[in-house]
Amino acid sequence: MKTDVQIAAEFTARPITEIAATLGVATEDLLPYGRDIAKVHTRALEGPSKVTRRRKLVLVSAITPTPAGEGKTTTTVGLGQAFTQLGEDVCLALREPSLGPCMGVKGGAAGGGYSQVMPMDRINLHLTGDFHAITSANNLLAALIDNHIYFGNELNIDSRRVVWRRVMDMNDRALRNIVTGLGGRFQGNPREGGFDITAASEVMAMLCLATDLDDLRARIDRTLVAYDTSGEPVFAGALGGTGAMLALLRDAFHPNLVQTFEGTPVLVHGGPFANIAHGCNSAIATRMAMHLAEWTITEAGFGFDLGAEKFFDIKCRMAGLDPDGVVLVATIRALKMHGGHDKATLAEPDPGAVEAGLPNLEKHIESVQKFGKPVVVAINKFGTDTDEEVEIVRKRCEQLGAKVALSDHHARGGKGAEELAKTVIASFGGEEPGPGAGLRPLYDLGDDVVDKIKKVARAMYGARDVAFTKAAEKDLKEIERLGFGELPVCIAKVPSSLSDDPALRGRPHDFEVTVRNLVINSGAGFLVVVTGDIMRMPGLPRQPLAFSIDVKDGEIVGLE
Repeated sequence: MKTDVQIAAEFTARPITEIAATLGVATEDLLPYGRDIAKVHTRALEGPSKVTRRRKLVLVSAITPTPAGEGKTTTTVGLGQAFTQLGEDVCLALREPSLGPCMGVKGGAAGGGYSQVMPMDRINLHLTGDFHAITSANNLLAALIDNHIYFGNELNIDSRRVVWRRVMDMNDRALRNIVTGLGGRFQGNPREGGFDITAASEVMAMLCLATDLDDLRARIDRTLVAYDTSGEPVFAGALGGTGAMLALLRDAFHPNLVQTFEGTPVLVHGGPFANIAHGCNSAIATRMAMHLAEWTITEAGFGFDLGAEKFFDIKCRMAGLDPDGVVLVATIRALKMHGGHDKATLAEPDPGAVEAGLPNLEKHIESVQKFGKPVVVAINKFGTDTDEEVEIVRKRCEQLGAKVALSDHHARGGKGAEELAKTVIASFGGEEPGPGAGLRPLYDLGDDVVDKIKKVARAMYGARDVAFTKAAEKDLKEIERLGFGELPVCIAKVPSSLSDDPALRGRPHDFEVTVRNLVINSGAGFLVVVTGDIMRMPGLPRQPLAFSIDVKDGEIVGLE
């Protein structure tokens, strides 16, 4: 069986100018980064569009992830290629991969098999430097805070209450909690600090949610970074570095245009994780795709309970989006694991384990329907799947009112996803919105913060209740004191379970979610709710994937 890298070596790129031309992007709006990659200037949103019919937006999500794999991005890419095969006008809108997972456990995030986004090595590693720009802007603000304290501290910042953390785009547990400023009085003022991963940076969230550079400026200005010695908030605008941060972010703000293995256009932009951030590509890239093509297919990170919930409750609210439907990705292998089957023997048929794992899929279908959206279940096909196992899933989906389609896009590219594409077109492709159309968020922004959290936990996770630590209760009081109670909530939770306990697979019942603390992201415009033992800086495993990555004869190998 060929690896993703070997398949990628078969790829023959079309010039990115040709890909841009299929979307109707004007030459002056294309900013090339070599032959295969370009940025599309945001002013393209103001130009004419060739789309004359109602634009349609499809969200791809998935069941709860397992080590067996679900293939959400691969399915998204395969579905887009199938749309192209069927003569449909389509553009994908995806997140940028982070270096941390590429070098750690997860590996690359540009699809797989014959459903990849190309060039996969550059996309997975550096692309156009957006992550580096975000990291630099974030850390400039951190440096300005410490510099301000060092040179007299006119704002009376309490060095014990600086809440702005540094970031880097790598899994590094040793940097989670650190002490800065050691080495004597000329080296700064010692204080406790730490690093998050760049994907969890509030700068990442601000860039992904901003409508334009003026909006991004306003978001940076209103970002809470510290408290003064009297307990009053200090915002980033007071430090005078907003303009410099914008200068670092200016080019990163334009979406990146690439192509799939079969030449379908893709806008890749922004990369917040869904377990510790809001998990969606940039709103401006989604809006641009919708401006340039009749069909936009996008995705949200991890399972529906994490990325998709935030897509609807945060991104759609802020960007004024209202998707036409959801594709929910599942695999027979993952359902077996949710049903108790051991990973080592997943190739063996086990209809009983598939049946036992169905409640996880059932919960996610119910969750989609809570937002008032129709759902198509995509069974991402593996060669070891049996007809009996597939039929068990198909029958249950139909009982729940969900369309279902088998897709073999990993092995066959767009041709393998045509059944799925035709089902999506039939389900979401009408000229008028379907029955009951109109986004139904899980909560109102005016709801109490505790009520918002409980509504998400009960509706999306199936939790019995939510418990708050003493630290979380203190944070809640501070949120109300500062007037941030009407912000949406962005819940940070383990992705491997519907609960906040990673060991609980399937569909857990009668559990309680524990909120450890809350973080005000006033620039991004949401409250980060940290549950269980989730960390905003991941660590590398004992055997990181970095061990297998190398350069041979000038080509990158081992990037899977």
